[in-house]
Amino acid sequence: MSDIADALRVTDPNFDLSSIDPQSTPAYDGKKADGEDDLADGADHLSELQERLFASSKAGSTRSVLLMIQGMDTAGKGGIVRHVVGQVDPQGVQITGFKAPTDEEKQHDFLWRIRKAVPEPGMIGVFDRSQYEDVLIHRVHGWADEEELERRYAAIADFEKELHESGTVLIKVMLHISREEQGERLLERLDRPDKHWKFNPGDIDEREHWDAYQHAYQLAIQKTTTDASPWHVVPANRKWFARLAVQHLLTDALESISPEWPKADFNVKSERERLIATGDVPEAE
Repeated sequence: MSDIADALRVTDPNFDLSSIDPQSTPAYDGKKADGEDDLADGADHLSELQERLFASSKAGSTRSVLLMIQGMDTAGKGGIVRHVVGQVDPQGVQITGFKAPTDEEKQHDFLWRIRKAVPEPGMIGVFDRSQYEDVLIHRVHGWADEEELERRYAAIADFEKELHESGTVLIKVMLHISREEQGERLLERLDRPDKHWKFNPGDIDEREHWDAYQHAYQLAIQKTTTDASPWHVVPANRKWFARLAVQHLLTDALESISPEWPKADFNVKSERERLIATGDVPEAE
């Protein structure tokens, strides 16, 4: 499991996004059927870790996990939420999708709405898009100059350092698909009536800026990957691999916390005896 995480982690300050093959499956030799089986096999362990994280917060633990998912349109963000995050108890998950900022949000610094969505202790937070939209789109469309973009990179780095110091494990994921794969997925949304609801004409407009977005992603990753909060670039042409990879990253994050079941703050033996005394309780041998 850690081999996949190591293979996806960005550690090189001269990282080159174009060197990552979106069709590849780093550190994994299995085929689609193997990946789907492994995804299913890992569900119980992931679910138990999530429950332990949630339970530990009831005993005072302040630890949490934040899974932040970025990617071009159709990269598979929704599939990650459904097939990976969906493997755990929804009561222990906070999911936030960041669309274009509202009028109220525009009156504040770009991180204002992000801070409001940070997961509470014991929770797994999921960001479908994130603070990085405010450097990616703004760079591509020229809505912010270089000085402002540099300020935002620094603000993001400071914010992520705060998260780390407060006990939140941040998993930063870029789902990396090819332009050809995106075209195929967009076409499927147009050709299938059951997928029309997913199609946004604006996706085609943004597709025209493909190269600019790849450059913007590369700069954002280079400027904000750190030892404490590294980026993970997940090849996502193969949906099954992307889901398996993110499951591994999420499991690794929870294992790094190693949440423990809280110890009882009552006398278990005496409470057991009291329960049995009420009657109609089969006493264990």
